[in-house]
Amino acid sequence: MGYVSAVPPSRNPDSDAATGPEAPQAADGRAARRSVAVALLFGTLGATVVLLASGRVWARGTAAVGGGALPLTADGRAVTGLPAALAIVGLAALVAVFAVRGKGRLLVSGLLALSGLGAALSAVLAADGRRALDAQAARMTADTAAHVGALTHTAWPYVTAAGAALILLAGLLALRFGRSWPAMGGRYERDGSTRARTPARIDPDRPEDLWKALDRGEDPTR
Repeated sequence: MGYVSAVPPSRNPDSDAATGPEAPQAADGRAARRSVAVALLFGTLGATVVLLASGRVWARGTAAVGGGALPLTADGRAVTGLPAALAIVGLAALVAVFAVRGKGRLLVSGLLALSGLGAALSAVLAADGRRALDAQAARMTADTAAHVGALTHTAWPYVTAAGAALILLAGLLALRFGRSWPAMGGRYERDGSTRARTPARIDPDRPEDLWKALDRGEDPTR
């Protein structure tokens, strides 16, 4: 016959805490904090990459001048200024995400994602750079019919697109988790209402309390 103990088995408080009702809330809080850090990292890093890569040489070529060849180069901003402009918009949207709430945050998060998508597409579609080099050849040779030859490309347009993809990922994170992110300013409660300031106690027998109340804009006679 087996031995039956009347003492209940010991409970592990750690396992109870892990399975209690607070566990999903704690997990959601950790996910929100991680998503904020990742979105800030992706957004700032992506915008920095786009702005730096847009200033690099995207295409090279030559133009025929008097029987010789004139070397020409075009950087990303000469080819298209759209990625750099959208990167700046993305940075502004990334900051504005924390300044708004509700539907405003959703709209700003969408703007952040769209700025990254637009910067990536514009960088890839304009990677050829021929039009910018043709315009430069016409300007350098004073011949409107001049065209660039021996056209070569660099990897910088695709580096720009990769940076823009990071901005897009930051926008997608904001769309997914932005509802639980904190907002700027400590003057407001979680429900958006302003905090009521409790007036300080005034002793009518102490003149310094009366002067401090007047400095605060309070009526010391009340």
